[in-house]
Amino acid sequence: MTRARALVPLLAALLLLSVAAGPARAVGYRYWSFWERHGGTWTYATEGPSTSRPSDGDVQGFRFAVSEDSGDATKPRGTADFATVCAGTPARGGEKRVALVVDFGTAADAPSGETPPAPRTACARVPGDATTADALAAVAGPLRYDTNALLCAIADYPGKGCGEQVTTGKETAKERAPAKSTAREQQAPTKEAADHGPAVGLLAGVAAVVALGGAALWQARRRRG
Repeated sequence: MTRARALVPLLAALLLLSVAAGPARAVGYRYWSFWERHGGTWTYATEGPSTSRPSDGDVQGFRFAVSEDSGDATKPRGTADFATVCAGTPARGGEKRVALVVDFGTAADAPSGETPPAPRTACARVPGDATTADALAAVAGPLRYDTNALLCAIADYPGKGCGEQVTTGKETAKERAPAKSTAREQQAPTKEAADHGPAVGLLAGVAAVVALGGAALWQARRRRG
């Protein structure tokens, strides 16, 4: 029985360690997300700005933030509409007008040492076959892309970095809806399953101690019997 009692403190310590490990923290990415506005609702775009070809009267937006994936992405702030943004830009034959909302995000999402500019709106008047990237470059350049066509900076913000991985501080969701399908240049890099709660080795150790403790108790009772 002495052996069984000696195992109890060890078992308790390992169980406490497993609880202390706490919930895993989610991993996100710092990047520009691309949105389309329909009525009063922002919808995550289904393709990237370099392939999207908006029509005259469309409203599109960009938001810089830390997000886990497209389903977790932060929308542009404000209630801008085409009539307001493009009120001073008359229609012209052979061209189209696109209202753009550029939200540089908050200080919490900014890279170290950088301060996000205030959100802005602009009306881009571009050729009829222009892409969203063309419209954005016309009113909010310079733009910066990486070698995979991921949009890294608008109006030179941020000054460096592109889709880098960061810890969001939120607990990892146990059940998450599938992320929306987007073009490579639009979505954040694929999230790797790096944090999955308490270490497997720790849990295996707890299980082993439980098994040993049970065996020792059984043997002690057998000897008493």
